[in-house]
Amino acid sequence: MKTQSFNIANVSKLILFALLLIAPLTIEAQRFGHGASMSRGGGASRPSTGRQTINGGFHKQPSRSIPSTRPSTLPSRKPSTTRPSTSRPSTSRPTTSRPSTSRPTVNRPSTGNNSSRPSVNRPSNNNSRPGNNGNLSNSTVVNRPNNSHHNNNVNINVNNNHHNTIVRPNPRPYHRPPYAYGGFHYYSYHPYYYHPYRPFYWGPVWHPWGFFVASLATTAIIISIENQQYYYDQGNYYVHQNNGYTVVQAPVGATIKVLPDGYEVVDTGNTTNNYYYGGAYYEKSNDGYTVVPPTAGTIVENLPEGGEEVRIGDQTYVQYGDTYYQPVQIDGKNQYEVVEVKQED
Repeated sequence: MKTQSFNIANVSKLILFALLLIAPLTIEAQRFGHGASMSRGGGASRPSTGRQTINGGFHKQPSRSIPSTRPSTLPSRKPSTTRPSTSRPSTSRPTTSRPSTSRPTVNRPSTGNNSSRPSVNRPSNNNSRPGNNGNLSNSTVVNRPNNSHHNNNVNINVNNNHHNTIVRPNPRPYHRPPYAYGGFHYYSYHPYYYHPYRPFYWGPVWHPWGFFVASLATTAIIISIENQQYYYDQGNYYVHQNNGYTVVQAPVGATIKVLPDGYEVVDTGNTTNNYYYGGAYYEKSNDGYTVVPPTAGTIVENLPEGGEEVRIGDQTYVQYGDTYYQPVQIDGKNQYEVVEVKQED
């Protein structure tokens, strides 16, 4: 009996001990299983993913290693600013070949300073004497008048090839000292004012020196001066040369009946004015209009083709034929003054 009581007591103790062990585990399971998993609306509980029971205890669930989906180096979001090279078509205009005009290049004598200009081919008095052309109907013969107006009262310097000038002195005294250089004095009434030489064009009927034609119009006339025959037509003077006719400088002493269209009156400072056309000066005479040398101090606005700029010291003149022109400015207008050149005594 005593033994049976001892067994019952031992079994009771074991059950009580087991209950004491199970009760905390149940409470803990309820706390983790129900309290953390209840939804706000009292719905069904969600399975706990926080901890797992391992071998009768609790162990924190290992964190999952989520692979990164972003590359370590982010590509640049800005588009490349490097623009592809664009081959633009060339903007240069093709060279246009302009047709040659009927005007030949006029060769002028070299002055030494402008060596790139070719020299002029002027007809010789001995080798280029033209013969009489029977096709010219309106022909006259004019002899140079022998008086001081055309011969003795002309300033001609022949001591230097670069200073061959033919001008008539002006009776007015010069109120400005001359420009001196290289043993010569250059007289003018107006101060020197440089402006570029731009040849003036008198129209299609006028031709510069050196212009060649195969035949002349029937309106041309013959003018004979000192056994040299010239042909005149509409302001142009020709000599017979190379089976044709070449334009030359208007010969002093040649007289024509009518002035060419487009002439102008220029003031010489004397009582008698000159008529100017294409680089030639005319004076009224008994027989018409006679070619005369330019008068020193005469002002003209335009010089024809055939002149050339000549550098003398620190000044630049325009030499046209046997005359020097000084660039001047009068009343704001670019013009030219006939220069008188004298050799120093």
